Amino acid sequence: MATLQAQSLLLSVSSSSPSSSSYSFRQRCRAVLHASLSNLSPKGNIPPIAIRLTEVDDHRRVITPAGFTPLLPPKSPQAKIDDAVIRKLYAIAEAAADRAEMHAIIGKQRDNWNHLFLHSVNSLALSASLMSGLACVGSDASSPHVLAFKLSSVLLFAATSTVMLVVNKVQPSQLAEEQRNAARLWRKLEKEIQSKLSLQTPRESDVDASMRKVLALDKAYPLPLLPGMLEKFPKKVEPTCWWPRKEYKQSETTAIDEKYQTNYSNGWSKELEESMKGVAKVLQTKDQAEYVTVGKLVLNINKGFAIAGPVFAGMAAAAAGFIGLPATGSWPVLVTAVGGALAATVNTLEHGGQVGMVFELARNCAGFYKKLEEEIEESLEEREAEKRENGELFELKMALSLGRSVSDLRKFRSFASASGKVDEDVTEFAGKLF
Repeated sequence: MATLQAQSLLLSVSSSSPSSSSYSFRQRCRAVLHASLSNLSPKGNIPPIAIRLTEVDDHRRVITPAGFTPLLPPKSPQAKIDDAVIRKLYAIAEAAADRAEMHAIIGKQRDNWNHLFLHSVNSLALSASLMSGLACVGSDASSPHVLAFKLSSVLLFAATSTVMLVVNKVQPSQLAEEQRNAARLWRKLEKEIQSKLSLQTPRESDVDASMRKVLALDKAYPLPLLPGMLEKFPKKVEPTCWWPRKEYKQSETTAIDEKYQTNYSNGWSKELEESMKGVAKVLQTKDQAEYVTVGKLVLNINKGFAIAGPVFAGMAAAAAGFIGLPATGSWPVLVTAVGGALAATVNTLEHGGQVGMVFELARNCAGFYKKLEEEIEESLEEREAEKRENGELFELKMALSLGRSVSDLRKFRSFASASGKVDEDVTEFAGKLF
């Protein structure tokens, strides 16, 4: 029969402060268990087993054999700091998930705007053309039905021109594409934070980097329509930037230690560096340049549509006021009918074809390749290989981002040198996704 003997058991615990309570527990609370196992062992009594109750921290206490060190050491101040960092990263991840949902909802709303305005403007333009045709049916210009149809046609064409001016200014299809891309990037940021929490030990620098990404995304894709809406007809077409830009010092990036060039580690090698340099050069001179050129072409087409539609509707509205006058003859009816048809056609081509969305898509694609280029440059400009991301993992990520295999990326090694003529020698682009 086992008997429990308390050699020194103090039931009074100080309640002055948490620190004094834990100190009192560690110093005075001891329990020793002596188990008499003579009836269980044929060879006689077994020495008593000493069990010590030890406090690990304010909330956990473990029982360990006397003379041994507890398996769970007391928490260090660094552990408490890591807990605070984890809470901050979870808060940022929750904010990113909430932002993604908000952008997705607004994107659907603005896509509905595009369909609504498309059909509304076409209905207004075609109805006004019909009214102008009915106004010339009567022989007397002063008859009531001629005046009613003529005024209706003028008002409808004026409304058509006004609505087209507003819609062409905001470009609902482009607004919807902005929100769709923003929702995707916010979800990606949330997954990055979750992966960092799962696979790495988070640090305070990770919190700062995540906050910079949040602010950059908020600036690149604002939620409000007014004020803060992105310019739909920029004077200069540039790749979209949704990541925090980093400035590099030229003196630090060019002065590379010779010893470092021959001692590679962390999955990096000279061949891998040359491959990444070649990929970055092709991304800059081929992929980005191509999508910027496409963006400029689409922007010019969209500008023409945005100007032509309201002009056609305005000309039809002005001509509708001269319907029925003997001096003008049948020309006003012809101008109103043709002007209304042209206005509806231009509106369908612009918003039904979602030309603004195509422009935004081209700008985002250029920004995607710009980001990959900067990631390569940022990694190569770090002189210590141990501070870089693992080379093999970095190469795999680049291959996945570009839609290529790892062996395909190594084909760009020949363009790493400054004398490589990318425009003349490369017949394909670095990226195959778009």
